[in-house]
Amino acid sequence: MKLMISSKALYSTWMYYSPDRMLIDCGEGASTYLGNKSFAVKRVFITHGHADHIAGLWGLVNTRNNAMGDKEKSLEIYYPKGGKSVEEFINFIIKVNSDLKYNLSIRALDVGEEVILHRTGSAQRVIRPFRTHHTMSEVSFGYNVYEKRKHLKPQYQNLCQDEILKLVRNVGRDEITVEYEHKILTVSGDSIPIKLENALDTDLLAHEATFLNKNDRKGNNHSSIDEVLELAKSARAKAVILYHISTRYERRIKRLVNKAMEETEIDVPIMYVHPSKIFTLN
Repeated sequence: MKLMISSKALYSTWMYYSPDRMLIDCGEGASTYLGNKSFAVKRVFITHGHADHIAGLWGLVNTRNNAMGDKEKSLEIYYPKGGKSVEEFINFIIKVNSDLKYNLSIRALDVGEEVILHRTGSAQRVIRPFRTHHTMSEVSFGYNVYEKRKHLKPQYQNLCQDEILKLVRNVGRDEITVEYEHKILTVSGDSIPIKLENALDTDLLAHEATFLNKNDRKGNNHSSIDEVLELAKSARAKAVILYHISTRYERRIKRLVNKAMEETEIDVPIMYVHPSKIFTLN
């Protein structure tokens, strides 16, 4: 799992998942920090149309068009179906970049659809959006990345390696295996705590935690750290990244995160994205 994340609530949020060369959101300055990695980006998945999550799209599209990088690499941008703010901004970007030297694909996604990220033989990774609650005026999504894998059917799981190989030769691998999906990454976008079913059994839950003190929250558009950690426990998440943390906590983040971990008695790795630093996970 290789991630690079920048997230400063109200200002800019973006997340680069390098195994599949994709961005989730593209806030201001994304291409500046990514540098030459901007040319490696194949796909961008937008969670919603607020400026701090889409303002960097113009820079990304323009940088790839004018800098000395590979102009043969196409770029795909996906956004929530019905997201009018995203559509209007992308239309503006296309209008002022009428001389694009590479293929730019724009597609509205809906819940229930998926995009194939990687395929090797029968194994593949896909991404699927799920609906979240942020504001009434803007459609908002979170995203799940799944690996589609195969394992032996129950009746064959106690066989030795030689017996399995013999069966493969006689009846074929597809006859003795069954496909299943493994959730490797869940990203909340801006939202109140996402539904349990969307985070269940994920390897890594990246969830916004705007408020490190629930008493600071006004309205019902974001999450507090205690809610996120309780969700992670119930969902059996194997690790958690807290992001979109308000700058009001910049000097107290470590102490407040440790306090919340003690109070919720959670025993999985908890990481956080400092509002003024680039977070990396290798």
